[in-house]
Amino acid sequence: MERILVVGGNGQLGHCLQKLAPKYHNQYDFNFTGSDVLNITDKAQIEKEFEEYQPDFVINASAYTAVDLAEKEEEKAFAVNAYGVANLAEVSKEHNAILIHVSTDYVFDGETNLSYSEDDFTNPIGVYGASKRKGEELALERNPETVILRTSWLYSEFNKNFVKTMLHLFNIKDELGIVGDQYGQPTNANDLAEAIMEIIEAKNKTFGIYHFSNYPETTWFDFASKIKEFSDSSVLLKSITTAEFPTPAKRPKRSTMSLDKIEKDYQIELKHWENSLQDCVEILKLTNA
Repeated sequence: MERILVVGGNGQLGHCLQKLAPKYHNQYDFNFTGSDVLNITDKAQIEKEFEEYQPDFVINASAYTAVDLAEKEEEKAFAVNAYGVANLAEVSKEHNAILIHVSTDYVFDGETNLSYSEDDFTNPIGVYGASKRKGEELALERNPETVILRTSWLYSEFNKNFVKTMLHLFNIKDELGIVGDQYGQPTNANDLAEAIMEIIEAKNKTFGIYHFSNYPETTWFDFASKIKEFSDSSVLLKSITTAEFPTPAKRPKRSTMSLDKIEKDYQIELKHWENSLQDCVEILKLTNA
């Protein structure tokens, strides 16, 4: 039975993989580790984990994701998102393990009206995006048998995310201003978890960078409006500009990614973001989260 090491097992994607794991209990053995158990900035810890578990696949679901705080904590962001990833890639290669690493649409500057392909020029406009881009480069350099999945606007029923924040605010606010001039693709982390498992199961694997998200593009305002609709909220939503909602870190104006490559190479069925969002909101309604 092949073994899958999930790094960042207590994060949003990690929880979605835990939820999915029982479906594969006859095919794969899973080992979920949190940062309290496996700190990827400590290469010796990684080597010890690999010696004990001997994984065939490594899913890196860990990351420094505080986009605004990263502007002040550049060293910390790069330690996790770049050099920690390099550690994982190096040890994975030494143990002949395939690495699946999750990256972000924030590697792009968003100054285009077109969808970004995997080969398009990257130009991060913040520390978070720059640290993730460096992690991509180091991962592929240290372990050529790496699949990098750039994703965007990740949410689920687990941990903190935009959907859960909106649902909380809907209960305590009468009116909310939501940015309406930034475009991207919401992604249900459960869909990302399923895509990762499809890649692991694929007989003929191709490595390198892939884009994965739900489709098509939308704005944060329209995303919030659908959350409102699906949750039957009466809150008043107002579309505001990026200039009206300044943040320490700049965000890409339009970080829409082309999804053709992953659909072609891995035959992964992509889902409309509204359908995946509705599934999530229904789950959260049942759990009162």
